[in-house]
Amino acid sequence: MRVVIVTESFPPDVNGVAHCALQTARHLVERGHTPVVVAPATSPKLSTTPSEQSGASFGTAPEAAAPCPVVRIPSLPLPGYPQVRVALPSRRVAAAITAHRADIVHLASPFVLGVRGMAAAGRLGIPAVAVYQTDLAGYARTYISTGEATAWRRIRSVHAAADRTLAPSTAALHDLEAHGVPRVRLWPRGVDTVRFRPQHRDDALRRELAPNGELIVGYVGRLAPEKQIELLAGACALPGVRVVVVGDGPSRPGLDQALPGAVFLGRRTGDELARIFASLDVFVHTGPFETFCQTVQEAMASGVPVVAPAAGGPLDLVAHGRTGLLVPPRDEAAVRDAVWSLAADPALRAAYGAEARRTVEGRTWAAVGDALIEHYTDVLAGRAVVAA
Repeated sequence: MRVVIVTESFPPDVNGVAHCALQTARHLVERGHTPVVVAPATSPKLSTTPSEQSGASFGTAPEAAAPCPVVRIPSLPLPGYPQVRVALPSRRVAAAITAHRADIVHLASPFVLGVRGMAAAGRLGIPAVAVYQTDLAGYARTYISTGEATAWRRIRSVHAAADRTLAPSTAALHDLEAHGVPRVRLWPRGVDTVRFRPQHRDDALRRELAPNGELIVGYVGRLAPEKQIELLAGACALPGVRVVVVGDGPSRPGLDQALPGAVFLGRRTGDELARIFASLDVFVHTGPFETFCQTVQEAMASGVPVVAPAAGGPLDLVAHGRTGLLVPPRDEAAVRDAVWSLAADPALRAAYGAEARRTVEGRTWAAVGDALIEHYTDVLAGRAVVAA
């Protein structure tokens, strides 16, 4: 199969959309398929090239992090949130799909660049699979108090044009169907159970983070308003507890005061991140707008019990009372009390962590990637029946 993956984000970006697009490309190559990635440029050097001006080429040289050619689209940083880049209008999207002779177009979290990919696929008569990954309506509630209805109209119009929409969790699937999105199927995310595992627990790192032997409670993810990291304030005030925050984003400047005593490690990736995950005693996710929540799954693979809001993706991932604790969303006291209950019971933490690891051991990217290929095959077969 020849697949064009049009994604709103790709490495070196660090987020769920970029990571999933990378894993998808890797798996397709491993299974003998031929993908090309189309993504926003991440630097001025990438976003302005002679080939864009001439239209003669669109530069599909493989990048260091990518297993396949990557077409970079000129982009600008999002005002107030420069870590997110928005692709500018460009002929490269349609050119890449045409030049690759795509059998199918994969749209990762389509909103700006993905809309152009959808339009190009439609003009060329190529089937498209849209992967829903970002709760844009939830973000609209956070950033624009009246923007939720507008966000859902945008989501519905984009995904209704796809041959199939893939939702990462049952909560996301039900939201999409309730808002009129047709042809929705479930497609969860995989986790690297080799990289993320309990054996990476590091006593030296633990002594560095908690020199007095405190219980280490960690958050990993973007530091942005929708993540509501300030809900960890109650946990910061607990005696014998050290809160560790991994990540970066626009909320970082205000979190020193919101989370007194917390340790901020900034952005960490790869094996270093895996070592941090495994060295935690409890992992806490605070954001209520997750369509899946990959960091919860990585914590579970690391053998760490999880505290997460009973909303969105975590509902599929965390078995309350077996692998962790689900708490009411936006409830600082509930987060604090859940952390305290786990802090007081080492045996319970160990049992939850062991069960968490066991639960995710079969959720490899290979298994999830094979399921994605089955979705592609179903969509292509459906198009063939219509054509006949």
